[in-house]
Amino acid sequence: MKFSLLGKQLRFSVLGLTVYLLLLGLLCSLGVWQLGRAEQKRQLLEQQQAASMAPALSLNNHAITDADRYRKVTVLGQYDPAHQILVDNQVMDGKSGYWVMTPFLLAQQHKAVLINRGWVALGRDRKQLPEVGFMAGQLEITGRINRFPAVGIKLDGMAQPSDGWPRVVQLLDNNILGAKLGYEIYDFQVELDPAADYGFRREWKTTVAIPPEKHQAYAVQWFGLALALSFLFIWISIQKPQ
Repeated sequence: MKFSLLGKQLRFSVLGLTVYLLLLGLLCSLGVWQLGRAEQKRQLLEQQQAASMAPALSLNNHAITDADRYRKVTVLGQYDPAHQILVDNQVMDGKSGYWVMTPFLLAQQHKAVLINRGWVALGRDRKQLPEVGFMAGQLEITGRINRFPAVGIKLDGMAQPSDGWPRVVQLLDNNILGAKLGYEIYDFQVELDPAADYGFRREWKTTVAIPPEKHQAYAVQWFGLALALSFLFIWISIQKPQ
């Protein structure tokens, strides 16, 4: 096949043109998909910001959905200080440590939510667990709703806690923990307010795995590859005028 462009003749085969168009469509679609993901992440951040600014909910009186992530919450009840849970492999400022999770039994309910009381550093010996126990009666605590801490790669057995208390676990599973404790556990955590008592280091952040700006950068890369492919196809196809 021949085609004239700016006084030059482009000569290419049907197979070559077909491959070029397929690759061009693929690269452009990937770029458009990344732009869509960037917009989704922007909307998610706006939703999270709105939730963080909304009035506090009462966990005792309201059902919680995933849309309530980062929303402030109040909980009336009492801690179960005899059953502390340490989430292992948590790094802060380059140091390894644990998130300290304490079940909080809701008043007049046979149900509890895990309160993330903050981060504690790992000791010199893993056999020597940090001292996180305390005594407290009925009280109302404040915090914010969040998902359980995530892990990079999920392996079998990560959700099984160690023996004894406090129990060490790498991945939180509310069903497994509920079976161990004998009462139902919510499938989310409450991050204890930094000003509240009975806590450790707390520097809560609002994040997404990949920010919108990175998705936009990926989109530019895909569109750039599509442009480079077009230039390469034209360059290979150009023939001297007859």
